[in-house]
Amino acid sequence: MTMIRFEDVSVRYEGAAGPTVQGVDLDVPEGELVLLVGPSGVGKSTLLGTVSGLVPHFTGGTLRGRVTVAGRDTRTHKPRELADVVGTVGQDPLAHFVTDTVEDELAYGMESLGIAPDVMRRRVEETLDLLGLAELRDRPITTLSGGQQQRVAIGSVLTPHPRVLVLDEPTSALDPAAAEEVLAVLQRLVHDLGTTVLMAEHRLERVVQYADQVLLLAAPGEPPLLGDPAEVMAVSPVYPPVVGLGRLAGATPLPLTVRDARRRTGALRERLAEVVTAAAHSGAGPDGVTSAQAEPAARVGGLAVLRGRVEALRRVDLTVSPGETVALMGRNGAGKSTLLSTLVGLLPPTSGTVRVGGAAPHRMPPRELIRHVGLVPQEPRDLLYADTVTAECAAADRDADAAPGTCRALVAELVPGIADETHPRDLSEGQRLALALAIVLTARPPLLLLDEPTRGLDYAAKARLVTILRDLAGRGHAIVLATHDVELAAELAHRVVILADGEVVADGPTADVVVSSPSFAPQVTKVLAPQPWLTVTQVREALAALEALEATDE
Repeated sequence: MTMIRFEDVSVRYEGAAGPTVQGVDLDVPEGELVLLVGPSGVGKSTLLGTVSGLVPHFTGGTLRGRVTVAGRDTRTHKPRELADVVGTVGQDPLAHFVTDTVEDELAYGMESLGIAPDVMRRRVEETLDLLGLAELRDRPITTLSGGQQQRVAIGSVLTPHPRVLVLDEPTSALDPAAAEEVLAVLQRLVHDLGTTVLMAEHRLERVVQYADQVLLLAAPGEPPLLGDPAEVMAVSPVYPPVVGLGRLAGATPLPLTVRDARRRTGALRERLAEVVTAAAHSGAGPDGVTSAQAEPAARVGGLAVLRGRVEALRRVDLTVSPGETVALMGRNGAGKSTLLSTLVGLLPPTSGTVRVGGAAPHRMPPRELIRHVGLVPQEPRDLLYADTVTAECAAADRDADAAPGTCRALVAELVPGIADETHPRDLSEGQRLALALAIVLTARPPLLLLDEPTRGLDYAAKARLVTILRDLAGRGHAIVLATHDVELAAELAHRVVILADGEVVADGPTADVVVSSPSFAPQVTKVLAPQPWLTVTQVREALAALEALEATDE
């Protein structure tokens, strides 16, 4: 039975050069998980919006063709008239919430639909257990970490038991373990209850193995391709590391899981065994770190931070040298964002010391502070106030005493193609993050802090971000990333620091820390273990070096 039907669907927004989405003509069967993939800006969020009715009823634009969900035409049924069959979670969970506490938020959707109180109570309890939220039931939503908020947002649309779930980047703010929990729940809903799930996600390494079908939007306005996940990944411009490794090994069909990749890359592992082990580190981030004799970019000693009655950090010691890139990792709520907030002066230490540029950041005047340390927050809109990209960049240039055009050039380098007069609220999540990063980088602070910098970024944008951050580190900037993106840490970080319950539980070279961790090891490491490879780039460069050596010997 068809649950979602697209009939020659196109969407065009006023002032746009062409349709954002065009030529969508396909059926999504009931009880399948369909993964929507493609580069940033190709219209994935727009296509999801046509299913929930948000497009065009709330977003504007012109919808041509027809979208039907469980037989209801979304042109004639507004979102509230689809709420009993379609549950939607957008990229930004904060924009989703209407109540103050976790339990109230889970109940709100059912109250709107007039569900009986005893049924509501049972479903709230089921959802709390399903998503591991029971301990947070009475917590104000504003006190939750980003990942916890994401789980509450997903839970709030599960309680009315919709027949269709529409999810935009559902795991983007989650640590690896929490992401697995959410995806396991979605898979259970699909397999056991016949729920239809349409999901867009950039972190394909997490989700592609769960998909029944993959819907590829390769370029703006191009008709999509719907098919078997392995077949679509063979032609997709975006793909996870495990697929990249499969392509490198010539595996057919392409592997989608670590287990399949291990089975199909035996010859590749044998070939890599011939490579000198030291070559494994040739692609792991920028070359070298400034001498330990240099004045540290940041020094933290015996740091403790209380947030209300919660001890968010305790006994934290950390030194970051110029030119060093450090990845902060750990489960949601471990204290990563709190540590960044302390380094940038937003939170004063409860005890212990924090020094950036030789001074306490929470005591520095703002205009002096931005010349020492800059933070790109989890919610980039927190840095955006102007009506256009041009105005935001002009203000950043003025604040940093930088040459006019400095910020705008950085934006173009990170995410090409953003028009000058675009309002920041009209940018995608990834584009907003790139703009916020450019604003912070304009002052070229010696210490750069980023909180989940790849949230909402596709693989191409992530690669551009890695290039820029490597260049900054190579010029002596210290970089601290709080991230759940293990692939980013493998590609970029010199060191990984793992936090748990506010304490540092591991601190060492990236290869040493992530290789020994089942949760934080990248896909390539899992596939090629016990060999010490972290990324597809390292493997490709090592094979090229081996071929060159063999050619020389001949």
